[in-house]
Amino acid sequence: MFPRQSPGQYPLAMLFTLAALGVTWRPATAGRSCTESRQVYAEKGYNLNTAPLTQISGEHLRLCPQDYTCCSSVMEEVLARKSEVDFLSAIDDTSQFLLTTFTQRHRKFDEFFRELIDLAEKSMNQMFTKTYGKLYTQNARVFQDLFVDLRRYYTGGNVSLGEVLAEFWSHLVERVFSLVNPQYQFSEEYLECVSKHAEQLQPFGDLPRKLRIQVSRAFIASRALVQGLATGRDIVSKAAKLSAGGECVRALMRQWYCPLCRGTPSLRPCRGFCLNVMKGCLANQADLDSEWNNFIDALVQVSEKLEGPFNMELATDSISVKVSEAIMHMQENSVTTSTKVFQGCGSPRPAPGRSRRSPREQGGNRRPFRTYSPEEKPTTAAGTNLDRLVSDLKERLRPMRGFWVSLPYTICNDDKMAADLTNEDRCWNGQTRGRYLPDVTGDGLVSQINNPEVEVDIARPDVRIRQLIMELRVATNRLRHAQTGQDTDFIDSEEGSGSGGGAGGERYNDDGPGYGPYSPPYGKTPRNPSGPNKPPRIRDRTGPKWTRPNQGHGGPVKSGVYRPTACVATLLLLTVFAAPLWR
Repeated sequence: MFPRQSPGQYPLAMLFTLAALGVTWRPATAGRSCTESRQVYAEKGYNLNTAPLTQISGEHLRLCPQDYTCCSSVMEEVLARKSEVDFLSAIDDTSQFLLTTFTQRHRKFDEFFRELIDLAEKSMNQMFTKTYGKLYTQNARVFQDLFVDLRRYYTGGNVSLGEVLAEFWSHLVERVFSLVNPQYQFSEEYLECVSKHAEQLQPFGDLPRKLRIQVSRAFIASRALVQGLATGRDIVSKAAKLSAGGECVRALMRQWYCPLCRGTPSLRPCRGFCLNVMKGCLANQADLDSEWNNFIDALVQVSEKLEGPFNMELATDSISVKVSEAIMHMQENSVTTSTKVFQGCGSPRPAPGRSRRSPREQGGNRRPFRTYSPEEKPTTAAGTNLDRLVSDLKERLRPMRGFWVSLPYTICNDDKMAADLTNEDRCWNGQTRGRYLPDVTGDGLVSQINNPEVEVDIARPDVRIRQLIMELRVATNRLRHAQTGQDTDFIDSEEGSGSGGGAGGERYNDDGPGYGPYSPPYGKTPRNPSGPNKPPRIRDRTGPKWTRPNQGHGGPVKSGVYRPTACVATLLLLTVFAAPLWR
């Protein structure tokens, strides 16, 4: 409360000093017109019935200086609520570009990645149907299941990519083995023995490992990026939906609407005054800054991986090509593979009416699997490009660093919210027109202990903001693991068994697909992974594989290895009948 004094009470030297500082001194007296204040008040949509026509004594005021005033108690209360609305609106407007960016980029990347998966499956189906006809369509379920599981993983399902790909190759080796050996009849039990042998035999060569590396790291990074963008959207939405406490509202009212009560509604608060109020009101949000910056950096780094070695377009393109090459590799080595399988699993029973077929009859007119030329490979998603999407995202993400700690400055730099630095002597300092003298306080909750404008309890941090900080840490951790091809959903449970991240436990570097540490092409994993869309695959198991009777001849096992009884005859038959069947 300022004492009311007449001009004669001020020393002449003080008046000259005030004049030199550019301070316009006018005594506050009753009877001065409130026309300007009433006009601004009415423009905001409020009833003028409670607005004085001329200044009245201000002893009734609770928030503004108790000098002569143009505000009634009702007006002060209304304007206090208005100051809170203006504050929340300013936060919403300032953070809107973050919310829009995360929302729109999440939608674009999600649509793009889903379309890539759809196109990869469609392309494989078209190419294989055209090339292999009925032989492919009869076995299409194996390939359809692969894409079902890839979609389940991408959309957040509890699916291990390592298990998905291992099961795909396990099923595929059984189908191809049957097709390159049509002169034999195989039971389900025998085929499972074949798939268990595959880890040592590597019938598809190194192609399963190459595909696993390429697909795993691309899908892990893509899913992590999309989930990260969704997290960013949710964090911004929650952090911007704050409520102003009582001390904050009092400070907001003092800076924005007390000038109206003094009869000078066009007077803007001094910038330092505005900053101290905003830093006090946004102290908890400023504490998001460190984790927020780490999160933004991690998003940028993962998006850069997608531009290079973790490219989702290249990974989805490669699925059908590498599968085709793998099957062709098994065909070309079918004699060697089959001989070793017969040694381990026993000689199978001849198929009725098939063993006497000539090579021409058994081969028919089917064409072998082949690799595809670039023009036959799957096309990218229509109307967009991964490089373009990533470039646009990085351009929008980088300015977001430091957003929460700079939010008070962003608001106070708006000339509608505060006076600019050129008006330091002609702004509202909380009491009158003049320079704001207190120092601007630091950022964050702890720094508000000496805030001259807002009383902040630094011992009681906002629980919601602390929860958001933890969410940011979790999201950042997921993104950082994705940069090395690791899926945090499976690291803890699988890392010890050598299949961390569902991708063979490898930490991928920036080399091309197919290089890096060796691991089996498709190490055996549980055949019946749990999940609502994966019915268990039932087999008849009667004992350990390597202690069962010889399936083809019923003889006992010696030395733990099956030995075909008619070795020479078998080799001759393989030479004749193991010609490529999928033609």
